[in-house]
Amino acid sequence: MKLLAFVGDAVAVAAFAAVGMMQHHGGFSAAGLAEVAWPFLAALVVGWVVSLAWRAPSGPVRTGLPVWAVTVVGGLLLRAATGGGTAMAFVIVATLTLLALLVGWRLIAAGVRTARRARNG
Repeated sequence: MKLLAFVGDAVAVAAFAAVGMMQHHGGFSAAGLAEVAWPFLAALVVGWVVSLAWRAPSGPVRTGLPVWAVTVVGGLLLRAATGGGTAMAFVIVATLTLLALLVGWRLIAAGVRTARRARNG
């Protein structure tokens, strides 16, 4: 579950970057994806380490919120430090999209766990 959760988070961040790249640059390339995604992927790794995410990888509050916060703030800071754009619209879209992606799946998983427990007594 731990590795799957991390890979899921990384895929979510990469998907966010890929969709943004296709919307704003009119196409997709592996090099372009790497350029757009790396600040957020690097911050994601830091978020996992800082929050000790492997202890409760699917916890929406315990893990999801800190991983999201570090990923957004760290990703935006790295992006700004390396000359990437940080327009307010991008900050808002990145913040809300990554919230939905990084915390959303954890909320769904928590709901499924709760429903299973209720059904099994």
